Amino acid sequence: MPLCPLVHLNGALMALTDAHISPLDRGFLFAHAAYEVTAVYGGRFVDLDGHIARLERTLAGISIPNPHISEGWANLHRELIAQNDLVEGLVYLQVTGGAYDARDFAGPQSFTPTVFAYADARPLIGASARMGIGAVFIEDSRWKRRDMKTTQLLSQALAYRLAQGQGAETALMVEDGFVTEAASANAWIVTQDGEIMTRQLSPAILPGITRAGVMGLRAAGGFTITERAFTPEEAVNAAEIFTSSAGAMIAPVVTLEGRPVGDGRPGPVTRKIQKLYYEAMGADVAVAAPFVFDRD
Repeated sequence: MPLCPLVHLNGALMALTDAHISPLDRGFLFAHAAYEVTAVYGGRFVDLDGHIARLERTLAGISIPNPHISEGWANLHRELIAQNDLVEGLVYLQVTGGAYDARDFAGPQSFTPTVFAYADARPLIGASARMGIGAVFIEDSRWKRRDMKTTQLLSQALAYRLAQGQGAETALMVEDGFVTEAASANAWIVTQDGEIMTRQLSPAILPGITRAGVMGLRAAGGFTITERAFTPEEAVNAAEIFTSSAGAMIAPVVTLEGRPVGDGRPGPVTRKIQKLYYEAMGADVAVAAPFVFDRD
C-alpha cells in the first residue's frame, strides 16, 4: 500500500512530495539517528507510551537532544494519523543528529535534530499471523548496542535478503552459540513441556515494546516464561517458535532451515498469545483473527 500523503518534518505537516532532508544530515552520513515504529489499530495507538519512553532512552544514549516532552511526541503522532485518516497501520518516526556545513564525525558540541514522521496504511493482522513464516539461521553481525533503536539497519536488511534467497521470510540471528533475536523482531521458543523462552534484556537485544506486551500476558494466559538465551539446537527442537514486533505483532515461525517447527502449523501456545494480544489492543478477534481458535 502507498504511504499516507501527509508527513511531519521539523514541526510542520506537509505533503510527502514536499518533504526534503539535507544530504549532509547525520542520519544519512553516519546513521546517527533513532527511530520508532508504532502500530495503529482501530484509530488508536498500540503501546504509544512505551515507544515514546524507548525513543527518549535511545536519544539520550546516542547524544541527540530530545526536542519534545513526552506529550509533545504523543501529539505529533496523534496529529499525523488524524490528518491522514489512518485507522490501521504504522507510524514511523526518525530523529537524526541534524545537518551541518561539514562532514565531521564528531559534529558540533550540541546537535539540532531533524524530526521526520510518516504513516503507512496497512493491515496488521494478515497472512503471516494466520499461516506463519519460515526462518533460517544467520550469523549476527550487528553493532553491540542493539538495545538502542537506531537506523543502523544494514545487517538486518542483509539478513532479510539472505533469508529470502533461501526461501524463508526471516532469520534467527546467532552470536557466540546463542540466538539473539530475529532479523527485526524479538525471538521466542516454546519447549516441548510448554515453557516459553526469550532472551533476557541486555545490550545484545532490543527491548521490544511488543515483547513487553507479551510478557504482560503471563497471568491472563497462565504462561511460564523464562528469560534466558537459547541455542540454535533448542530452537530446532522447540515445539513452537514465534517472533514479536510492532509491525508483524505475533508471527508464528512454522519452518526453520526448511524443516517444520512442531507439526508445521502455528502452535496452540502461539495462538493463545495472539488471541490475548489482539484482544488487549482492542480487536474483535472473532472477526479480525478467527484463525486463533484453530488449535482449541
